[in-house]
Amino acid sequence: MTSLTDRKNAAISRGVGMTTQIYAERAENAEIWDKEGNRYIDFASGIAVVNTGHRHPKVIAAVKAQLDRFTHTCHQVVPYENYVHLAERLNALAPGKFAKKTIFVTTGAEAVENAVKIARAATGRQAVVAFGGGFHGRTFMGMALTGKVVPYKVGFGAMPADVFHAPFPIELHGVSVEQSLAALKKLFAADVDPGRVAAIILEPVQGEGGFYPAPTAFMKALREICDQHGILLIADEVQTGFARTGKLFAMEHHDVAPDLMTMAKSLAGGFPLAAVTGRAEIMDAPGPGGLGGTYGGNPIGIAAAHAVLDVIEEEQLCERANQLGNRLKQRLAEIREKAPEIADIRGPGFMNAVEFNDAKTNLPSAEFANKVRLIALEKGLILLTCGVHGNVIRFLAPITIQDEVFAEALDVLEASIFEARG
Repeated sequence: MTSLTDRKNAAISRGVGMTTQIYAERAENAEIWDKEGNRYIDFASGIAVVNTGHRHPKVIAAVKAQLDRFTHTCHQVVPYENYVHLAERLNALAPGKFAKKTIFVTTGAEAVENAVKIARAATGRQAVVAFGGGFHGRTFMGMALTGKVVPYKVGFGAMPADVFHAPFPIELHGVSVEQSLAALKKLFAADVDPGRVAAIILEPVQGEGGFYPAPTAFMKALREICDQHGILLIADEVQTGFARTGKLFAMEHHDVAPDLMTMAKSLAGGFPLAAVTGRAEIMDAPGPGGLGGTYGGNPIGIAAAHAVLDVIEEEQLCERANQLGNRLKQRLAEIREKAPEIADIRGPGFMNAVEFNDAKTNLPSAEFANKVRLIALEKGLILLTCGVHGNVIRFLAPITIQDEVFAEALDVLEASIFEARG
């Protein structure tokens, strides 16, 4: 009998990488069961998609109710009230005390592409500045903005022009806020006139890049630079949004309002939906028909998103994220006393990471991080690695995870780290 892995290898492009060989049969909140009946604790959440847990009852109920009404009309052809209402809710919730407007698309990469389109239309400029280690998607503009070559850019040829990169401030790796800002100033002096720059885009906490939070001083300085030169600030909140960092949006930690904000992933709790929200006058820069998409704002995703926002508020998931993150970081700090491989523990709310170095050389160790991941998987805990050096394990369990399941996962994590040490 041909195994599912053999069938996958024969049928699906190898470019679709797979972190595990687990084939899901069913899932509930923070747990997944595979086709063989094995049970796993999910500390990946489909890469930060199910912050409200797998199959949250309120999300499922909202989707079922929408299925009984209609599943697709294309909002650009036959619009519907729920789309308008969700835009109103996001406009009210997004940072910034100014009038806002929203568009809905399907994926995070599509949201980023549209944010760049809007910024160019609003400013009449072309250039965009992003940061090393940032991740903004796998479309061509997304790849160009992303600050990591392997596996995202390699083999795909020339990237779109007028995209520039500056180093992201990471003290652990020797890049201070001052150095990053100096590099940006040098970029403006040597490579691109700031008068040609439409936007600066960054993640408030780098995702694929290693879960490095942007310092508040850096975010405030970027806001000042953008205001000085007429540049728009785009916050990519695709991974940080919807209670993950202990705030509904990560930009709230800095008291800095972006001009445009992209969101996706957990917006609809597992259903495809993405959005761009921004200053009303900027969002109105493209002409009618310049924005949109056949599936953008699909009624099922819109219904799910309304339920997600309700659950976050009713179950106080921002507060819950802070509680869980503090417990995780405290446990990792205790483990660190006996595991010198742990170089850093970080992250706001429940968007946390642990970074591993080789205990002898003190250099980043992707080998140790992956060893921990594989041992944990054998013990029934799904973990994800990330980082430019591949030496970071990121924790993205559902914020709704039960206390007893969370405690079990922490025991597995500790055992896996110590076992990886030999």
